[in-house]
Amino acid sequence: MATALLALGLVLVVEGLFWALAPRLIEDLMAALAALPPEARRLAGLIALALGVALVWWARALGA
Repeated sequence: MATALLALGLVLVVEGLFWALAPRLIEDLMAALAALPPEARRLAGLIALALGVALVWWARALGA
């Protein structure tokens, strides 16, 4: 449970930094994502999911 809370906190920190430092860039990226077909967005989401799981697994293996 502690790892999940840590991961969620880190996600919120990174998200907050992007929104605070470059809000216009985020809006442009969201517009570009909206222009992609649903299949491409789904594939990008699955890749991000797999990468996130791999990073969490690796961090746990290192003792985090």
